[in-house]
Amino acid sequence: MKLIQCERPGLVGLGFGRLSNLQDELDRLFESPLTGWAPAVDVHEDKDSFIVSTELPGLKREDIEVTLQDGALVISGERKAEVKQEGVEIHRQERYYGKFQRALTLPTPVALDKIKAQYKDGVLTVTLPKVEEAKPKQIDISVN
Repeated sequence: MKLIQCERPGLVGLGFGRLSNLQDELDRLFESPLTGWAPAVDVHEDKDSFIVSTELPGLKREDIEVTLQDGALVISGERKAEVKQEGVEIHRQERYYGKFQRALTLPTPVALDKIKAQYKDGVLTVTLPKVEEAKPKQIDISVN
């Protein structure tokens, strides 16, 4: 997987919306049978870290797994389907259920011992501090 800037239809953002939407559609087309859906992800970067926010409403903390594998942040888990009641007819079902996995390749190394994950109000936020070598540095110019 690649870390791609994503733009949802109808939202104003950077000019990569069409390519990102095409990539999303290709990813969905070639997903493995184990991956039923993919939660929305926002990725931000500042000089010190990457911040990844993932929408996971209705999941319990113990249903979510966050790992770092070969330089990629992997967020996976499962949203269990609601039990169908006998005699109830479903007219529309738009919420996704089943297993999911998102893998985001990080462009620079991160400090493994300082990674933090927080799950609050259905949003998982993972903060990945950059290693010192990957942070931008100001270089002073000397006067001769």
